[in-house]
Amino acid sequence: MWLAQVSFRYRRRDRYVIEAAEARLSPGDVVELTGPNGAGKSTLLRLMAGLTRPTSGAVTGRPAVVGYVPDRFPTGQPFTVAGYLRHMARVRGGARWEPWAERVGLDGFSDVRLRELSKGTAHKVGLVQALMAEPGLLVLDEPFAGLDRDTRDALPQIVTEVAARGGIVVASDHQGGLGTLDGVRPWSLRSARLIEHPPPPSPGLAAEDPLGVEGSPSAEGPPGEAELGAARGAVTVEVSVPARDLDGFLRRMRDDGYPARALTEEEVT
Repeated sequence: MWLAQVSFRYRRRDRYVIEAAEARLSPGDVVELTGPNGAGKSTLLRLMAGLTRPTSGAVTGRPAVVGYVPDRFPTGQPFTVAGYLRHMARVRGGARWEPWAERVGLDGFSDVRLRELSKGTAHKVGLVQALMAEPGLLVLDEPFAGLDRDTRDALPQIVTEVAARGGIVVASDHQGGLGTLDGVRPWSLRSARLIEHPPPPSPGLAAEDPLGVEGSPSAEGPPGEAELGAARGAVTVEVSVPARDLDGFLRRMRDDGYPARALTEEEVT
């Protein structure tokens, strides 16, 4: 699969969201795409999945079967979970969805209507519809957001299995959930430019040289340094918000899969 000078803008006089993106992907590749909010990550994923056409350039060699999971699954559809997945199974030529539903912990929601699902459970429906037909290209937009711990833990293994049978996986991922996989290709978007970074160092190399290369990173550094570095594990971030906004802020963080909580007065002092 090849991105050949792919550029995209929404209207003729708009700035480019993606500009001259160039990359080759081979069967078994896993790409972790990072970048600041609004950088164009979701747009690039839609271009790769074939859901949006480039303004110029081309995406060629796309596998015949594409699985795409948006960052927010569209729940405004008149189906139950099982009804929707049966419909998608027919679209996918009779693919079996039941094993995937069981694997991601969705089997207990068969009779629940899509509009009644939480964000995380709806996201599982998106995963199942994308995985059921064994896609040659699996495109995941923030796949860890809102998932429960068991499913977050299972997802890297699922990605590994897709890659092992020759599928290509591309995921935008600000939580760094795929960064520990062997051979992952770190991409980022900044100022409309697609950048491929060196892969993270192996544990042995990291022990000798924490940077994985001689010297130090550039002044600018790869976008989202925390995403490509410390967030490979976990970091604690202190954020101050107005008291009136606290409940909503914590709810949004938890919906995105972060174990957020408010500090007690003793912890603050």
